[in-house]
Amino acid sequence: MSRLHAWAELLRLPALFTVPGDGLAGAAAVAARPDRRTALAVGCSLCLYEAGMALNDWADRAEDAVERPHRPLPSGRVRPAAALAAACALTAAGLALAARAGRPALAVALPLAATVWSYDLVLKRTPAGPGAMAAARGLDLLLGAAATGGAVRPALPSAALLSTHTLAVTAVSRQETRDGTALAPLAALAATATLTRLLPGDLGRERRDVLVAARLVAASPSSRLRSSRGYPTREPSGASPAPSRTATPGHSRPSGFLTTALALSYAAATARPYLNAALNPSPPLTQRAVGAGIRATIPLQAALAARAGAGATALATAALTALARRFSKRVSVT
Repeated sequence: MSRLHAWAELLRLPALFTVPGDGLAGAAAVAARPDRRTALAVGCSLCLYEAGMALNDWADRAEDAVERPHRPLPSGRVRPAAALAAACALTAAGLALAARAGRPALAVALPLAATVWSYDLVLKRTPAGPGAMAAARGLDLLLGAAATGGAVRPALPSAALLSTHTLAVTAVSRQETRDGTALAPLAALAATATLTRLLPGDLGRERRDVLVAARLVAASPSSRLRSSRGYPTREPSGASPAPSRTATPGHSRPSGFLTTALALSYAAATARPYLNAALNPSPPLTQRAVGAGIRATIPLQAALAARAGAGATALATAALTALARRFSKRVSVT
């Protein structure tokens, strides 16, 4: 049992509940009902996400021996070779699932997998780390759009909002193992407020405001420090989208009430932890803020689906919040 718990800790299993909503929000953004290809894309995302987790701890095993000696690798509960083998196997499985989902999905998954490895082994300690981490979530949403609808352009605004949230969480996470400053959590709080205001708004006007929020977070000094968790990626280039499928029943005009309710739920999930971390930027409070930010990805994904008119998808995604909260009491998400 302890061996299983060690692997659950290595792979940060509670964080897995934040992954399916990416693909579902991507499908909603292209006005397509989730189908078998969507499920394959979500499976790919889960595999690549976990590959990044295992590879991250393998690459950080020497540093974790000093800063996080309780982690599975430095504590000896999981062998480094086993973690590396798991990363390889999960990457291969993810790409196989993407191939089954179709060429548009594979065109997104291939650069995603390549960037997972380059990030964990090289980019993590460079200034490109936080921005790459933010791009990861955005591309994961586009993976769902490509698999389900064959195109990614309609999903770009939703991907931008999701990326901005991830940038904010990543900036705060730079201070997880040391005393920091209030700037990163305050910037994350401001970014959350901006996203909350944008979610129920006009889909065509948010690009400028999203850029403002992203620049606000990027201006935080801690956002330029190395990234430590998750997987980053970049937007694929050159892939010709397959013909987009027509919208199906289950999509309607966006529900302003549902979108607003989910947006407020997203804000409520992070407001107090970010504020506490700003008032006292110590490692324990910062880790709580990061955990809250990771779990808040779920109501954000649900709000993105609701604003695209996929109410059922939004509610199904929001239901994952309770599961993530329950399992995070047993295994840390950071």
